[in-house]
Amino acid sequence: MPETLVVKCGGHAAVDGRAVCADIAALARSGHRVVLVHGGSAQTERLAGRLRVPVRWLTSPDGVRSRYTDDEMLKVVMLALAGEAKPGLVVALAQAGISAVGLTGLDGGLLQARRRSVARSVERGRPMLVRGNNTGRVTEVRAELLRGLLDGGHVPVVSPPAAAEDGRPVNIDADRVAAAVAAGLGAAALVLLTGAPGVLADPADERSVRDVVLLAADGVPPGVRGGAAMKLVAAREALRGGVPRVLVADGRVDRPASRALGGAATTVVLEREWQEAR
Repeated sequence: MPETLVVKCGGHAAVDGRAVCADIAALARSGHRVVLVHGGSAQTERLAGRLRVPVRWLTSPDGVRSRYTDDEMLKVVMLALAGEAKPGLVVALAQAGISAVGLTGLDGGLLQARRRSVARSVERGRPMLVRGNNTGRVTEVRAELLRGLLDGGHVPVVSPPAAAEDGRPVNIDADRVAAAVAAGLGAAALVLLTGAPGVLADPADERSVRDVVLLAADGVPPGVRGGAAMKLVAAREALRGGVPRVLVADGRVDRPASRALGGAATTVVLEREWQEAR
């Protein structure tokens, strides 16, 4: 059977969604089974501004940044992802000659999650427990739904939210959704596309791309913050879920996923497995 790839298209405004879709179309035509997972940070922030919904960010003790999702922000996220970001990608794939099916985690019970009762955040140097945050963590992926679409020759286009235990939606970072989907499908590779050439040793210098990032059992490497930190959290989850290859690569270029698979990416590896291999 052809190998399955999961590609996550970043929500960063600089990521070229049309180039991503053109590349996915080429990969699909060459025989790969591809699932596209997407976020929508840029669309969410624009819509929040138009609707005058305040945007608040939380930073975990290990430097991972996430959007605070109260009830109003959850509505904004759902509108931005399902109403703007997803249709744009589905149309771009159709224009590239590929049949695509857009899904949120709520459709067909695709993504089941456990709601987080509190979130840990550091604000002004002080640790805090934040409540009222409609976020969670994926506990189950209905992989047979995605396999059915792939078997039918379609490219599934997947985004948050997921359904919590009570059936209500919760927001989940799209990188972590991609990791869960890749693990659930037994994908051969997970490609996380972003607005940088890969994971940078110096966030201010795009020439400082790391060829390999070794992940310890917990936390992220020193100096890695923001979106890159969340990508490494997701990468760890994918690797622990059995995905053999996880790449972080530039989503601003032509053929971004193909280039990543060809070596133009940061490869993420679990430190213990790296040591055992050597």
